[in-house]
Amino acid sequence: MGSQEVLGQAARLATSGLLLQVLFRLMTFVLNAFILRFLSKEIVGIVNVRLTLLYSTTVFLAREAFRKACLSGGAQRDWSQTLNLLWLTVPLGVFWSLFLGWVWLKLLEVPDPDVVPHYGTGVVLFGLSAVVELLGEPFWVLAQAHMFIRLKVIAESLSVILRSVLIALLVLWLPHLGLYIFSLAQLFYTAVLVLCYVFYFTKLLSSPESIRQQTLPVSRITDLLPSVTGSRAFVNWKEAKLTWSFFKQSFLKQILTEGERYVMTFFNILNFGDQGVYDIVNNLGSLVARLIFQPVEESFYLFFAKVLEREKDATLQKQEDIAVAAAVLESLLKLALLAGLTITVFGFAYSHLALDIYGGTMLSSGSGPVLLRSYCLYVLLLAINGVTECFTFAAMSKEEVDRYNFMMLALSSSFLVLSYLLTRWCGSVGFILANCFNMGIRITQSLCFIHHYYLGSPHKPLAGLHLTPTLFGVFALAGGITGISEVFLCCDRGWPARLAHIAVGVFCLGVTLGTAFLTETKLIHFLRTQLGVSRLTGKMT
Repeated sequence: MGSQEVLGQAARLATSGLLLQVLFRLMTFVLNAFILRFLSKEIVGIVNVRLTLLYSTTVFLAREAFRKACLSGGAQRDWSQTLNLLWLTVPLGVFWSLFLGWVWLKLLEVPDPDVVPHYGTGVVLFGLSAVVELLGEPFWVLAQAHMFIRLKVIAESLSVILRSVLIALLVLWLPHLGLYIFSLAQLFYTAVLVLCYVFYFTKLLSSPESIRQQTLPVSRITDLLPSVTGSRAFVNWKEAKLTWSFFKQSFLKQILTEGERYVMTFFNILNFGDQGVYDIVNNLGSLVARLIFQPVEESFYLFFAKVLEREKDATLQKQEDIAVAAAVLESLLKLALLAGLTITVFGFAYSHLALDIYGGTMLSSGSGPVLLRSYCLYVLLLAINGVTECFTFAAMSKEEVDRYNFMMLALSSSFLVLSYLLTRWCGSVGFILANCFNMGIRITQSLCFIHHYYLGSPHKPLAGLHLTPTLFGVFALAGGITGISEVFLCCDRGWPARLAHIAVGVFCLGVTLGTAFLTETKLIHFLRTQLGVSRLTGKMT
């Protein structure tokens, strides 16, 4: 498969993932606003911070390294060995589920059963749901490797929709069930997700014609199960060693990604109610960022992993592939920079209004607006880091991954300490400031790698981080105008003034986007040819 075709498929996957994330986040957005009116913020804090952290940690530690290693291989591989390796995520998930469940029940502070009942049941069911989701890991990796875009969209959309509907109905009819509602819904979500993949492959493999068309490496559904033969090793040891390298990295990355939740969970800096408010503001702040950046990062990591060969620098690889990868990286960096700046500039002036509309005075009073404004700055760094790391992790050799792990270890330790100290000093805003420091270091590390990687080639993908003076001036002017508008029109002057403030923001946003359209012609061409139309050819023109 050529680099141009892989690029087209990655672009389609990113576009579909973008639509999927819009669905996910909008439903979560509406659901949180709904449940705040029926459940206490303590229950929201336990579910969204404590139990979700248990689930995400179990799943991440059990599968993240396997995904990266098994998606990095080329077309010529023994898929039976790869599938055997992927099935090891299940016993690993059982181990992490039991160990972390014991920690959550025995070592952490247990909430008051009168305020948050059924906590123990919630821990058990969230841990079980993580193990259930891991049962579908071989199916997921096989689908990703063969670019089954529609399967991912349908499976995850259906699972999220059914979970959201179940939560809404139970909260409306049986709010006294408390944690039972979210625990059963989480288990239901993972079961539906896995069954979608199983049913799809069962139906697909029952048709010999489909097998020829998709060129799948398996012919029966039982081929996806673990298999042992005496003629070859159970797993590909090269993939296994790469998995171990990624596992060490993933463990540290998980600490950095969920650092504030670990600090809240293990050090009890914030009570459960404040944790709930922080998580709601955090979800609101990351809404637009994750809608755009997460599907792009996941899809184009797959693109870079397929196009670039590990163990080789840019001068030793196919120059056509290197040129395409550089052009894509430059465009993605520019897209991340512009999206992040837009969120930062306009988020500063509209944070208070957004929180007031979403959750009332419970969110808009106190530190809520300051927290959301700080998060808008963090979004800019998050956007750039997602793009730079998706390229870096796809291009690094095993030895470079191991060296990077040492840096991540030091960064993890400093991040946790800094989070604790800053939170003691300035409350929940300290979490955002520590995250900004963390992202700044990670971005610097990735930029150094990319610069060195392309040093001997004529390509300069880091040019994507440069803005024209005209566009920079428009961003600065928009930030000033909307800031003044907030002072005089928002947010305690009634809805006519609020609507005028919104109108000012819409006008400034239109001018900013129009300027970007006229000045960033290379990015616009990339979006049109790869991400912006429904019929993608997968060719860069």
